[in-house]
Amino acid sequence: MATEGFRKTRASLFILLAALTLSGPTFAQHVFTVLPRHVEGDENPVTFMRPHYQIHLAAASTQAGPPSTAFSPSQIRHAYGFDEVSNQGAGQIIAIVDAYDDPNAEADLGVFDTQFDLPACTSANGCFRKVYSSGQRPALNANWAVEIALDIEWAHAIAPRATILLVEAPTNSLTNLLAGVETAVSDGASVVSMSWTVGEFSGESTYDNYFVASGVTFLAAAGDSGAGVSYPAASPDVVGVGGTSLYVTPNGSYQAETAWSGSGGGLSQFEREPLFQAQFPIPDDASGYRGTPDVSFDGDPGTGVAVYDSVGIGGYAGWFQVGGTSAGTPQWAALIVIVNATRAAWHKAPLSSADTRLYTIPHTLLAPGFHSVTTGANGSCGTLCTAGAGYDYITGLGTPEVRTLIAALAVR
Repeated sequence: MATEGFRKTRASLFILLAALTLSGPTFAQHVFTVLPRHVEGDENPVTFMRPHYQIHLAAASTQAGPPSTAFSPSQIRHAYGFDEVSNQGAGQIIAIVDAYDDPNAEADLGVFDTQFDLPACTSANGCFRKVYSSGQRPALNANWAVEIALDIEWAHAIAPRATILLVEAPTNSLTNLLAGVETAVSDGASVVSMSWTVGEFSGESTYDNYFVASGVTFLAAAGDSGAGVSYPAASPDVVGVGGTSLYVTPNGSYQAETAWSGSGGGLSQFEREPLFQAQFPIPDDASGYRGTPDVSFDGDPGTGVAVYDSVGIGGYAGWFQVGGTSAGTPQWAALIVIVNATRAAWHKAPLSSADTRLYTIPHTLLAPGFHSVTTGANGSCGTLCTAGAGYDYITGLGTPEVRTLIAALAVR
């Protein structure tokens, strides 16, 4: 007979699924997508951003601890090789730009750190800062609170000595989130993580100047709805992050990855091909448009990561197994922060947009610096929807072979 706690958990999950089915399509493996479309006043809906996380319902959520199937920080760090790098990002600032307020962000990060034996990251010790881009505290939004928890917890998990700067925008409008990006840069971030997207729109290139700043790299999620290009990942000055399904050996070592079917990607309708892609070159781009994503990381909710969120959503709060391209975005941001910390130790300036260097590495290293993901698809559109050797439109250049890649980016 089921226990009372199990019955409550099961009921909460059904409530959660029912509530959020209205917000986005349901995928296989009991996965649903949270895609809030909150429009306020007379603002144009095309400019409202979506957070890109997915919660894996097949992994029972719990208050007591993370789902047993969710990857822990030590597992992800070992699989990609972060545990082979001594530098942990000290002296650098990772900015996480999200919408609305998560009042429990710092406390939830503390629970996460305690669970996984990570260094404490608090306002008191200077590791964590939260700022409001408008100067006023935004309203709480449960969807975005999950995104905030995912972003700050996993940026800290990968670069535990870096400062986490959480910038909260008053709404999820593109205008307000871009103001948050400006705040992040002015507050000293060398890396800005943006786990939000909107479908491409005419005139998007007029916003690209927000992602050009000396000594700053910008990263964005590629989207979680399969084949298709999203903004700002499509900006030539942003590193777009796609998603994979990660598999490890019994001892936790990297085994294989396949392209995740939910990962966004393709050829932009509006952004011209940047020089670094033209020189690479990327496949099947006779018309010369920007390809996304640039890189990838574990994103399949079925191989998702543990996240603690006490704000709660759909009547349940606590530990979740979460995936989506927004899971990989803050972790790639943490990788770049580690690169910048290494460069600082060598009296080098931080990277100014990492794209050009990322595309150069596969041509110049004896060791590639990337795990090439060659299987899987995110649609039925041929080359644009199928993973393959080299660059592809689901996983980009691939996922990081951390020790080799960090060394290569640090010395350039």
